[in-house]
Amino acid sequence: MSKLETGMPAPDFCLPDADEETVCLADLRGAYAVIYFYPKDNTSGCTLEARSFSDAMEAFVREETPVFGISPDSTASHRRFAAKHDLTVRLLSDPGRQAIEAYGVWVPKKMYGREYMGVERSTFIIDPEGTIAAVWRKVRVKGHVDAVMAALVELRAGAAGSETRE
Repeated sequence: MSKLETGMPAPDFCLPDADEETVCLADLRGAYAVIYFYPKDNTSGCTLEARSFSDAMEAFVREETPVFGISPDSTASHRRFAAKHDLTVRLLSDPGRQAIEAYGVWVPKKMYGREYMGVERSTFIIDPEGTIAAVWRKVRVKGHVDAVMAALVELRAGAAGSETRE
């Protein structure tokens, strides 16, 4: 599958969260949403990313924008991960890689000379119509949440401006 870009329809998915409640992207229409993909619970970069999104959750709530982290880990792993690190970001389980593959983030990776398939740390902002409004690939965690929030605020301001011009 080709890589998703801004302006393309966001692939729909329905995945369970850590509490076994199903989240479907289609149910979020009418509002912005942030979806980030990460490789594995309880690894250093993934923990820092989840904590960073959790620390900024109040700001995302003010922007009326839910945030979801998706990895191939199980719902039980997500529960332990969230409890251990006091996470407030909602984590979705995708062991069958439905969303991971649909968003093109299941990619060949290399570590210590070994090649394998894995999740490329990526973030997407989905607009109220279900279109991809912003994309970050090969994310570096430091400062990333601030960049996502800045882009979200800019997108929402642009949308508000276009509504008043009509």
